[in-house]
Amino acid sequence: MTTLWQRLKFAVATDMDALLDKKEEKNPISLLNKYIQEAEKETETAGKWLERQTSLHAKLEKELQEAQIFLEKRQAQAELAQSAGESDLSQFAEQEVAAYSSRIDELRKTLDENAAESVALEQRYEEMKHKVKDMKVRQLQLMGKENATRAHYQMDKILSPELVAERIGSFDDMASYIKSLGNKVEERHERSTMERRLEALEKNSAKSKEIV
Repeated sequence: MTTLWQRLKFAVATDMDALLDKKEEKNPISLLNKYIQEAEKETETAGKWLERQTSLHAKLEKELQEAQIFLEKRQAQAELAQSAGESDLSQFAEQEVAAYSSRIDELRKTLDENAAESVALEQRYEEMKHKVKDMKVRQLQLMGKENATRAHYQMDKILSPELVAERIGSFDDMASYIKSLGNKVEERHERSTMERRLEALEKNSAKSKEIV
């Protein structure tokens, strides 16, 4: 009878191991690892877009500087042509002045819009990096939980066979834990461009007070 009971316990334990192997195929940690890899890739791509936005801003500033230089040049030429009585040259120079003035207004408007977009993009980029960091912390937390669960399972097979089936349920708990990660509202991180600008403003203010 004792031998039969031992065989039965062994069969049950074997079935449990097979079930765990099937669950391993949908291991929450494997799913989380995949999610983190995808998030890191998306964050890297976002960083490249941010770099491109900064590059475009620099090109716009260069265009503005060139337009301002030509505007001043054409204004001086218009005055000279008018003084010399060269009506056709004066008219041409005035048209150029109008064109450069219009271009400068448009460039300034675009630069303001681009600057606002850059700030918004950088803030969201920082949030993405924090999100990935938070997920890596949760990854370690989950790995610890899974490790403890597996350790208890192996120990229970010897110490408390009747608890083995109950332990398996903890893997479903881990799956629910992973699912809940995507539904939680992430706390917005304050470390951003705006914060660094505020800190710089404080330093400059302190220096001004020291000078006074």
